[in-house]
Amino acid sequence: MRAAHTATHSMNYPEIQQKTFLGLLIIFSLAFIGILLPFYGAVFWAAVLAILFSPFYRKLLIKMNQHSNLAALATLGMCLVVVIIPLVLISISLVHEASALYANIRSGQIDFGVFFQKVISALPSWVVSQLERFGLTDMTSLQAKLSNAAVQGSEFITKQAISIGQNTFNFLVSFTIMLYILFFLLRDGDRIATRIKQAAPLNAEHKRLLFNNLTTAIRATVKGNIIVAAVQGALGGIAFWFLGVQGALLWGVLMAFLSLLPAVGAALIWVPVAIYFLLTGAVWQGVTLIAFGVLVIGLVDNILRPMLVGKDTQLPDFVVLISTVGGMAWLGLNGFVIGPVIAALFISLWEIFSSGKQKQEADKLHRPD
Repeated sequence: MRAAHTATHSMNYPEIQQKTFLGLLIIFSLAFIGILLPFYGAVFWAAVLAILFSPFYRKLLIKMNQHSNLAALATLGMCLVVVIIPLVLISISLVHEASALYANIRSGQIDFGVFFQKVISALPSWVVSQLERFGLTDMTSLQAKLSNAAVQGSEFITKQAISIGQNTFNFLVSFTIMLYILFFLLRDGDRIATRIKQAAPLNAEHKRLLFNNLTTAIRATVKGNIIVAAVQGALGGIAFWFLGVQGALLWGVLMAFLSLLPAVGAALIWVPVAIYFLLTGAVWQGVTLIAFGVLVIGLVDNILRPMLVGKDTQLPDFVVLISTVGGMAWLGLNGFVIGPVIAALFISLWEIFSSGKQKQEADKLHRPD
């Protein structure tokens, strides 16, 4: 009896060891994630930039006779020149321009009530009568609302400026961590990816499909959405600057953000401005903006996106819209990338699962009884 108990104990011992190891693995993995969580943005963007610039790094590695440190440093310098420094400069200019715009609104130099009155005066009488029915021509109430909005906007900008000043140290720390991680991901990214693939508890085909879809989704999201949005925003900002619209940089950045949303995008900004031009007698400005918006800004998505990504990697428009807005609401600015990437992986996993089920059913049909 004692021998049987010993045999049973020895049979269960490896299973206990395995469960204990898996428990420790989960606990310390969660603890490590908790350590990284305060800097998840830095880690995430380092991984995104490493995936985007890894082809460039591999080309440099060949030209530099496999000197990985030099190739990684050169690629890091390219990231700084092409991506990071321009973004920092645009952000600084945007803060100054937004602050100046709100200051002009608050001081009365920019009066939306006057703009609104010009539009009302240019409308047909039947349109004005319909607006009066809904109380949309009450200038006193409108100016009060606009003044209140301007004050709230100014207070928001002031609070954000103070917050940025207080968090400068945290930003610099996160920025340094991102560059540090990016260097090692560029240099050792292939080895890290291989180790992750080996550790993933999936079969070889599923791992290949999943990791290929992950890198494709990140590249497609950044290249196909963010770059296209940046181009549309830049073109819209240049058009506004040429036509003398105040705050051209601010409106250009807003168009870039809205361009991430399919169907409507940048038109939410330039169409009302074009209508305002036409109604207030600035016909050539309105016609020029409409022509530029339709023929240049509107066609950028159709021309650039297939060139940068390829039609087979695009998500449906409604999925891009929901995942982008949902990701932004959940994770802030990082959600513009994380949301569509999660959506792309979600669809990829279900496609892998569905193809696996279909293969199993096909095997059953061809299996002899």
